[in-house]
Amino acid sequence: MNVFSRLFRIGTAEAHSAIDKLEDPIKMTEQGIRDLKKNLDDSLKAFAEVKALAIRSKNDLETNRNRAKDYENKAILLLKKAESGEISADEADRLATEALTKKEECAAFASDKQKEVDKFDQNIAQLDANIKKLRSQISTYENELRTLKARVKVSSATKNINKQMAQIDSGSTISMLEKMKEKVNQEEALAEAYGDIAGESKSLDDEIDTAIGGANKAEASESLAQLKAKLAANKKEE
Repeated sequence: MNVFSRLFRIGTAEAHSAIDKLEDPIKMTEQGIRDLKKNLDDSLKAFAEVKALAIRSKNDLETNRNRAKDYENKAILLLKKAESGEISADEADRLATEALTKKEECAAFASDKQKEVDKFDQNIAQLDANIKKLRSQISTYENELRTLKARVKVSSATKNINKQMAQIDSGSTISMLEKMKEKVNQEEALAEAYGDIAGESKSLDDEIDTAIGGANKAEASESLAQLKAKLAANKKEE
């Protein structure tokens, strides 16, 4: 019996140690979630900044494309004015050349902005993927944390029950119950003894009174018989 009890207690101690170790994963998971949420906040901030830069680049791209188209239209208009004689051919050529130069500058600037826009689009796509991944990881870890906390509660309750069971000594409990039974038996016997003593301890006066009491009853019975006889006689005379 003692061997099994010892083995049970050893197993309980090991279980307690394992339960205590559950606290570390919980704290680590909580810290990991906090770190991931900070990373998520940083990623969202970077995402917004990159999108803002992308919007500006797209606006610059569109503006320079429009300006390049506008300079080209102006060069065409200048050449038409020269054909119609409104301005000289030399002047038209000079101004048209300047307009086309401006067009090429705007086109080159727009080409650079297109590269920026493409790069920003790639960054936005990457950041968006990272944000989704971070959110997924946070959700996963939060679910794992809830599971760990639930396991700790169950394990803690089990630990307390096992601890109480381990502290129960069936041998001493049975011994205590036997002692209580012996005590009760002793008290019952003592009560019965006192009852017998009370019945045997009548005084002489008690015995005399008891005897007199019996004589008085006999006299009362005789008086009753005489009274009945008297009543019967009176009834006959009537």
